[in-house]
Amino acid sequence: MLRWQRFMTWLHQQGLSTLHAVTDDVLASWAGHLARQGGASRGKVTKDLVALTRLWAFDAAGPTPSGMAMPPWHHLGIDDFLPRAPGAGRGENTTEAISPATMGPLLIWALRVVDDFADDILTAWSESCRMADAAASTPATPQSKIRLKRYLQALIDRGQPVPARSNAGYRHALANIYIAAAVGCSTTQVNGLLMTERWQQLPAYVDANPGPCPLDTPITGGIEGEPWTAFIDFTETRELMRHLGTACFIVLAYLTGMRPAEVLGLEAGCCPEVVSGRHLIYGREFKNAFDEDGNHHSAGRTREVPWVAIAPVVRAVRVLEKIAPAHGLLFDTATHTFVNAPRPSTASLGYQGMRLRIEAFATWASNLARRLGRESEIIPDDPHGTIGLARFRRTLAWHIARRPGGLVALAVQYGHLRTTMSAGYAARSRDGIHELLDIETARATADTLTTLHDDITHGAGISGPAARRAIHAAAQAPTFIGSIRTHRQARDILANPALTVYDNPRAFLMCVYNRDRGPVPPPRHHRCPAARPLPAVLREHRPHRPAR
Repeated sequence: MLRWQRFMTWLHQQGLSTLHAVTDDVLASWAGHLARQGGASRGKVTKDLVALTRLWAFDAAGPTPSGMAMPPWHHLGIDDFLPRAPGAGRGENTTEAISPATMGPLLIWALRVVDDFADDILTAWSESCRMADAAASTPATPQSKIRLKRYLQALIDRGQPVPARSNAGYRHALANIYIAAAVGCSTTQVNGLLMTERWQQLPAYVDANPGPCPLDTPITGGIEGEPWTAFIDFTETRELMRHLGTACFIVLAYLTGMRPAEVLGLEAGCCPEVVSGRHLIYGREFKNAFDEDGNHHSAGRTREVPWVAIAPVVRAVRVLEKIAPAHGLLFDTATHTFVNAPRPSTASLGYQGMRLRIEAFATWASNLARRLGRESEIIPDDPHGTIGLARFRRTLAWHIARRPGGLVALAVQYGHLRTTMSAGYAARSRDGIHELLDIETARATADTLTTLHDDITHGAGISGPAARRAIHAAAQAPTFIGSIRTHRQARDILANPALTVYDNPRAFLMCVYNRDRGPVPPPRHHRCPAARPLPAVLREHRPHRPAR
């Protein structure tokens, strides 16, 4: 009431005397007025705006509505309507989830690279390293020089392209290492040949007639029965290895709920083989790595509770173990530069470097999708900016809570992921992933009720045994819209039996769960009879019974 009273006082000061005069512009001005007050916090302003949403809802539901405009934050969202608070965006709860349209194809390509392309890329990298070693160790002899001249002259005489490498991004140069290994000569002989008068025109010929450097390695991976590439080029192997490591990071970061530092801190052997049961990943935690005196350990400390790993995650770890040094970091910074003879370091790849690799991976995957005629799998730019590292954890929680069908490769896995996480950590803390899941589930519930409230307000009808309960729940939507920021708020909503309404966008039915009728906790859309495409009615969810 006090918040309404302050609003009425402000209206009087603006020369307005009725709610009918309250338009969108008036409400926007009120929000700006609140934000400019001395000592105003985002939390206080949010409560004032929610109070106005309640006033509008009561007015609209009354026998004689005044015609007060719908608050703009009701449909735009408070977070989008108000200016961002100082420091906002640093916490996980304020981090934007990656758009489903972006996350879907990104995950598709990451899984393909790990599952289907990894063996081809690793084999090609091994062959390119062998060729580089052979070119560096082959002695320069008169016979090898003759072979080199004959090889190049034959290509020129036939007007054929010469194996080339990109030079400064826009011109081409002779692929000296590849040619030396293929011919069986020394790289010094290739470089020296270019200095002679007879062969001074060779660089111009190569630039005008650049050719590929195909490796004689098998292509075993494919997409829907077709090879993903005709061959792997010698000059592409280092880039492909970077993309392979990046794909492994995406799979690990997205399908485990680990924080970026925890993924980058994993070591070879972190996921032991098991005869039966679930795979577990043992790693280090950094966020809460404090000793008894409150000193932070920069090297982290061993987690008391391991992560549960599903099959795609285990495969990603196994691929990284083929790259990483024995007993070293899976993302060892020296190894992942992919020079021919790296020395293992004690540091992992940095945040900025991995961010750039993720963006490069998205570009490469989109180009491959275009080349293969798979336009639907091009990775679009995310509307909230670069993908980054920290957004994967928040996105996992978002998708588990909402599971948009058809947009993400592992949509059917989200129910399994949530069950795995809950079963593995039912009585133990998981450093916030359960809190993120609860918050996203509560927000999904709030969005469902808000949408239902809007539909009813605009004349939509619902029917079925649970219709009255659904209408009552929808009427409470304005009380918590835009205010779910903490785990306590999420718990309060999830524990309220009057708000247990769940929607399946692919079905005509909604689920109004009644915990007194059965033990199966919501949301279990894949087991809910209301998830079947039945007539457009609202029915009460009764576990183990058909919807009637």
